Amino acid sequence: MNIIETKNLTYLYPDGTKALNNIDFEVKKGDMVSLLGNNGAGKSTLFLHFNGIFEPSSGKILVEGKTLKYDKKSLLEARQKIGTVFQNPDDQLFAPTVEEDVAFGPLNLGLNQEETKIRVTTALKKVGMEGYEKKPPHHLSGGQKKRVAIAGILAMNPKTMVLDEPTSGLDPKGASNILKLLYELNNQGMTIIISTHDVDLVPLYSHKVHIIKDGEIIKEGTPHEVFDDVKTVRKADLRLPRIAHLIEILEKEDKIKIANSFPLTIGQARRKLKDYIDR
Repeated sequence: MNIIETKNLTYLYPDGTKALNNIDFEVKKGDMVSLLGNNGAGKSTLFLHFNGIFEPSSGKILVEGKTLKYDKKSLLEARQKIGTVFQNPDDQLFAPTVEEDVAFGPLNLGLNQEETKIRVTTALKKVGMEGYEKKPPHHLSGGQKKRVAIAGILAMNPKTMVLDEPTSGLDPKGASNILKLLYELNNQGMTIIISTHDVDLVPLYSHKVHIIKDGEIIKEGTPHEVFDDVKTVRKADLRLPRIAHLIEILEKEDKIKIANSFPLTIGQARRKLKDYIDR
């Protein structure tokens, strides 16, 4: 079942600039999907269509098979199913304390104080931020702010979470911790969609990858299907994961043919190199 699907989605900015051009994009229930592209490729603009923040100039969005409509009731229903975490958590965190921030969504859904408190406690525990309830969000680190923003979405019990550049501005450890959290949520049944240009982390977690360039999807498939198409990856002004790039150099410069498909992680590279040595 497709949780989200776009059909021939095109979006023009008010000045006439075409930001998205005939986008066909689908995400199946339970998947973890990455949208890869450089700044300005159209990632954020596409994501803002998924729960109706932007309305397409042409084409349509389907949520769980139903065409998204833009009346208040339909948008509220869509936003309960699809939670969006923005690139900059400061755009999302505004309450005086962490617990008030996380409680904002459930209270706006009409939940009572008791149920809201349960949801806030559960969400903060899931993201590892229990004990921070009384802290002002602006006193937190970048990684902690991201976790609280995610908790605010989790407290609304969405089926799908959309995250725009969730590792942006974080150090390597912080980025890895956020992606591990998303991986755990995905294993618990939540559909996860992220935008990023961090090609090294994508193969570790994603079931499917889409590459977007100049508002068009130019490649989609499994991580191996996408990164084996080196020409398209570089056409999108991206690079191969470091491990794959190393193997590419060994093949080109040293004539060492290790595998038909580039390894994308250290574990994959270790196994393929061991097989090569043991031949």
